[in-house]
Amino acid sequence: MNKKALKTLEYNKIIDLLTECADSRLGKDRCSDLLPFTELDVIRQQQKETSDALSYLLQKGKLSFSGIKDITPSLMRLDVGATLSIQELLAVSSLLDVTLRAKSYGRKENTEEGENVTTDSLSSRFSYLEPLSNLNKEIKRCIISDEEVSDEASVGLKEVRRSIKRTNQRIHEQLNQILNSSRTMLQEGIITMRNGRYCLPVKAEYKSAFSGMVHDQSSTGSTLFIEPMSIVKLNNELRELANKEQEEIDKILKNAEVVDDDNADNETVNIGCTVKIKDIEFDEEIEYKIVGSTEADCLNGKISNESPVGAALIGAKVGKKVSVETPSGEIVEYEVLEIRR
Repeated sequence: MNKKALKTLEYNKIIDLLTECADSRLGKDRCSDLLPFTELDVIRQQQKETSDALSYLLQKGKLSFSGIKDITPSLMRLDVGATLSIQELLAVSSLLDVTLRAKSYGRKENTEEGENVTTDSLSSRFSYLEPLSNLNKEIKRCIISDEEVSDEASVGLKEVRRSIKRTNQRIHEQLNQILNSSRTMLQEGIITMRNGRYCLPVKAEYKSAFSGMVHDQSSTGSTLFIEPMSIVKLNNELRELANKEQEEIDKILKNAEVVDDDNADNETVNIGCTVKIKDIEFDEEIEYKIVGSTEADCLNGKISNESPVGAALIGAKVGKKVSVETPSGEIVEYEVLEIRR
């Protein structure tokens, strides 16, 4: 393209005006990189798309791209086997929300019963959009905010958080007893935190009389923040549980595997499917849902794909017989009767 001609036409000013209309950083970058087309067929196609886009605007109003995120760096990290952070997964979810919104915007309704849906030059572009609804739903189920993973993300995480809640209750019960019995020693009747440990504000003159560990003091030195000896063990347990909680979250993010049911293979057993099997020896039917290791819950019929039965069933089709070795060394045979999602 002749740069002198573009300068004479003040093409850069046109591009600047167009760029200002883009809602996202990605859109602005695409606009700024645009150059005039030179092939007549391409020009006509682009003009038709512009005309059809105007029709959408007149009929449906402006499509909002609010929430669109550039997840290219995250996809590159996935290619090398990295684990996405909570923030990255939320960015994926946000992008999928926009995708669903755009997909719905481009959907055309039949004017009469039995009539084919009319298409235009933009229909194929809208058809390429895949909102991955099941994936997005699973991200939203497991992640509450950019700082919190839901209790429902795994059985292990739920149990750890239950233990944290119980331990917190026990600490507060003991601290309240101390508050009531030692009010004269306390500067205020409150429970506070210092260095991640529960403490009480003790008057400095009672330091030797109040059994515990000093973690801090006020600017004047008149108040000492002491952790009573009776709750040191519980505070230690609470810290250990906090570490376990983070380990569970890291495990969830590292091992998470979400299956898109719309594109899943329904003929073979895989993660996310429910399978009915028969114990051949006892002629007994059993039903399991195959899940990832962090979601396993045998009491509710959810078995891990890494368990002996789960691992044996992965990839099996209806009618196939699989053998499973029990911890005692006994071989049990099952037949796959049904697979569904």
